[in-house]
Amino acid sequence: MPRRPVLGSPFDAELEAGFATVRRELDVPQHFPPAVIDAAEQVARVGPTLPPGVPDDVVDRTDLNLVTIDPPASIDLDQAFAAETTTAGFRVWYAIADVSAFVGPGSLLDIEARERGVTLYSPDQRASLHPEAINEQAGSLLPGTDKPAVLWQIDLDKEGNQTNASARRATVRSRSKLTYAEAQQHIDAGTGDQSLSLLRTVGLLREQLEAARGAISLRLPSQEITRTDNGYSLHYDTSLPVEGWNAQISLLTGMAAAQIMVDVGHGLLRTLPTLDDHTVNQVRRAARALEIEWPTSESYPDRVRRLDPNIAAEAALLTRAARSFRGAGYEAFANHALPEQPLHGAIASIYAHVTAPLRRVCDRFSNEIVLAACADRPAPAWALEALDELPELMGQARRRDGALDRAMVDFVETMTMRDRVGEVFSGVVLSHGRSGANVQLRDPAVLTRIGSQPEIGTEVSLRLDSVDINSRRMQLSVLA
Repeated sequence: MPRRPVLGSPFDAELEAGFATVRRELDVPQHFPPAVIDAAEQVARVGPTLPPGVPDDVVDRTDLNLVTIDPPASIDLDQAFAAETTTAGFRVWYAIADVSAFVGPGSLLDIEARERGVTLYSPDQRASLHPEAINEQAGSLLPGTDKPAVLWQIDLDKEGNQTNASARRATVRSRSKLTYAEAQQHIDAGTGDQSLSLLRTVGLLREQLEAARGAISLRLPSQEITRTDNGYSLHYDTSLPVEGWNAQISLLTGMAAAQIMVDVGHGLLRTLPTLDDHTVNQVRRAARALEIEWPTSESYPDRVRRLDPNIAAEAALLTRAARSFRGAGYEAFANHALPEQPLHGAIASIYAHVTAPLRRVCDRFSNEIVLAACADRPAPAWALEALDELPELMGQARRRDGALDRAMVDFVETMTMRDRVGEVFSGVVLSHGRSGANVQLRDPAVLTRIGSQPEIGTEVSLRLDSVDINSRRMQLSVLA
């Protein structure tokens, strides 16, 4: 399920204490072992080096006008983007942090990263995959600094279809670090360079192609908690179009990487089963209850794509749609023996994770396989050997990440509701669980659970009977 982050600016001491409690309960790592920190600082001082079994074939592409586009607080910058027009259409340049230039196979840094699997995000801080010297300094694509990267060149025709894709090692230099809001402002005002203008052009074309292949686009809204005179208020955060366009570049790269790995006969795919009719019908019923128009002639992917995360009811339905997906995983393959189900059902394509090696350990190994395939040479043995353990390793990491995400959301929701015991709220039954139902309150932006199972799509009145901050649970009664 896509992330539903919790935002705040800034968080007060009470919220930060609660976040810290959740992290302790879930054993989220707070620090790196001193030896791992020392190792990171050492490799950062030495600078980037080529990993074992990789030829010295790094090009200087500091001429590219690359920019990063991320949330304001991000400094672990994985991706930098540039684009240009060609006689046939467009050329996208996508630089991905080359973590293998700092994390050698079998090193302390490698062992620690495999143990963690992913960066774990809390609303107020993160437990990074690598120490600060790598994630936020030497390996991060910070502006104005020369950095090692896996540089993608992806050519598109005038309709946005990929015609060619390749990756190679390069030295790059990001020109600027933009927030989503800054990028959107430059694009809207026409004050950005050609790349920003083309991000909109290419992003829109790729969104059209996404719709044509029946993919399900989920612009999942964030929740923002703010302090008020009477406690806390929780609402859905505003989403910007540039976030979707930027995501399309990452999706484009992941699809290209998957195809390269399929062609070479070994790699790691990110997979997800397609939705069944029963689940689709449940979401349709929830839409009717939320008074969201859904013509019978409009398909599930098309209607979900049109949902606006800036409208509360539609944000709620997006959350419900995201929860419909089950069974996401990673599938390794070799000797051209593809998994029985190789597709990512939401993307409606084969897909691989390669664009976030500072935040996901699997991307580092997948990038080595892609780089070798593009150079027409064998992949390093250490990268191929990792394929056997990566699916389980990433599965465990994703489960930890999901548990942390759910606990943080439950905490801010109980904090929002703690002073409202006895009040009656209107909500819509979105889905059934093993022992109850999930209900989206109309206000505030809280998705809660009840013990009974009214029909999906039913609007219910709920009385808040109790709130337990320590267990992050609420008890609500359905009123007749």
